[in-house]
Order: sequence, then structure tokens, then C-alpha cells
Amino acid sequence: MKTISIINLKGGVAKTISAINIAYTLTRKNFNVLLVDNDKQGNASKFFGVHDDDKKSIADVLTDKDIKLPDVIQPTEFKGLEILPANMNLLAADKMVLIDTTRRQQPRLKKALQTVNTIYDFVIIDNAPDLSMSNINSIVASDDILIPIKIDNFALDGLKQLLEHIREIKADFNPGLRIAGGFVTMYQKNNVNTTGIEHLRDTSPIPVMSAVISKTVKVDESTFTGKPLLLYAPKTAAANDYIRLTEEYLRYLKKWANISPKQGGGYFG
Repeated sequence: MKTISIINLKGGVAKTISAINIAYTLTRKNFNVLLVDNDKQGNASKFFGVHDDDKKSIADVLTDKDIKLPDVIQPTEFKGLEILPANMNLLAADKMVLIDTTRRQQPRLKKALQTVNTIYDFVIIDNAPDLSMSNINSIVASDDILIPIKIDNFALDGLKQLLEHIREIKADFNPGLRIAGGFVTMYQKNNVNTTGIEHLRDTSPIPVMSAVISKTVKVDESTFTGKPLLLYAPKTAAANDYIRLTEEYLRYLKKWANISPKQGGGYFG
């Protein structure tokens, strides 16, 4: 099982949409995927129709040492894709984890995910744009980091702080953590984006992936339908961009391990 955190301290860069569409694209390649909603706004949970403030969520996984993760995970209507939901209870949970010194605070999500590592090939974590305890747990639990980047004058804002944060967590809790790279979202074929990508590739402290995600109104429309782009608008550039991005990440993984889905799903080491 490989765990990937999609994170950026800047909001509005398509973290949730990317997490949803990468997760679904992996299922189309016959992988079993768990999508973890790690944002108190619960947008990924709302997308799949499982948002509920009164039901168990990732907040309970972080605060209740006796909870069983399979009891919190919810199915989606899509084969091979399940979700660990989030809601506003995560706000209080972050504070509870911070003050609870009776057990280790940082690896709680990692320990919970280890109990389902024979069920899923991939875990995709959609993170809020902050440095909360839940995000620390996400990074500690992850094998790889993917950073969505929107091309504008503030594209690299917060990146230095995020990378310092990741380096500290890597040193203290997760020595195997890797930054797979950044990827450009909401791309438009104009001078600003063309020049911006060139500048990003020249100056970014992290690798920038070749695949870029095109801007399209179909992304916003898909949030009302609850369907990933490959289903809602399969002929759009953005839908095919997510295929290319996912395939690029899988090629990256092959540098580290020989991966293939087990018959009927399963996991790889």
C-alpha cells in the first residue's frame, strides 16, 4: 500500500479536485483506493455524498484509540474507491490531539491506516491548507507528497515553509518520506501560464511534473454531479490530464518498486 498526501499551504489550487480525480483514475487501472478527507470543510466527503457531522469521521480516528478504521470508512458508488470522511469535528480533534500527551500524537493516522494495508493499493489524502496536527499526521503516514500549484504571482508562496515542515517531519518521524513533485493545476494556454511554468521549472526547489491540469468549467460542474471528470466529462483536456498525471506518478513509483495490482485488488509492499 502506498500513501500519498496532496498538500499545499495555499488555498484554491485544486487540492480536493486533484485528490478525487487521481483516486478515481487509479481505480480505473484496477487499483483499490482509499480517499482520506483530511480537511474540516469536508469537501471530498460532500462530493461523494457521505458528509455528516453526526457520524464517525477522521476526527474520531485521531482522538479515539479504540476505534476501528473499517467502521469509519464509507463506500462510494464507484468500484474500488472508498472514503474516510471528514467534518467540522476535525477542528476540535486537532486541539484534542495537541493537548493529549497520554499517547504519541503524530503517528495516529499512520497506525490506523496500517490496519487496512492489505485492503488498499493506494491511500490518497486530501489535506487542508494549514499546519495542523491532522496534517502532521498525514505527512507522517505518507510515502510520497504531491503538491498542486496554480500559476500566478503567488505560486511559490508558502512552499518554503511547507518544505521546511516536511523536512522536520521526515527527520523526526518518517525517514522514508519523498516529495514526488509539484504539478500545475488550472493551466491555460496563454503567455502568463507558459512563462510561469518555465519560471517554475527553473526556480522551484522541488521537481515539477510534466503533466499539467487544464482549467475547465467542467471541474466546477462535476462538484454538483458528484462524478469524477473521467465519468462526467471524459473528453475534456482536464480528464485526460489527470490520466497523464497519474501515469507519470506510477512511472515514478516504478523507480522504487515493481508495482502491479494483485488479482482483484490487494496491495503491494
